[in-house]
Amino acid sequence: MAMVIRSAEEMVKRVMLDPALMEAVKTDPGPALQKVAQQVIKDNPPGPPLQTDKWIYRLVVSALGLAVILSLISTVVLSLAGKTQIPDVLTALGSAAVGALAGLLAPSPKS
Repeated sequence: MAMVIRSAEEMVKRVMLDPALMEAVKTDPGPALQKVAQQVIKDNPPGPPLQTDKWIYRLVVSALGLAVILSLISTVVLSLAGKTQIPDVLTALGSAAVGALAGLLAPSPKS
C-alpha cells in the first residue's frame, strides 16, 4: 500500500512541476495521466525482493520446515536403533529451525 501512495504522490508532483503536462492533463486527462503513471512505475521499482518476491519467503519456510522434519526423523531413527544419547547437533538444529519458523510465521506487531 505504501508503494501505491508514494507513486501517486510522485505522479502529482510531476504533473504540478511540468506546465506542459498540466495542460495535457487538463485537455485530455486519461492518456496524459496514464503516460505519467507508466513513467513513475518505470522510475520507481517495486521495493526490496524480501517484500515483493513471495518465492524467497516460501523457500526459506520450506527449508526450515525440512530441517525440523529431518531432525525429528533422525531422532526417531536413532532412538529406534537403540542409541540412548541423541546428538546435541540434532537438538540444536531442530530447536533453531522451530524458533525461526515461529518468528517468520507469527504476525508482526505492526499488522
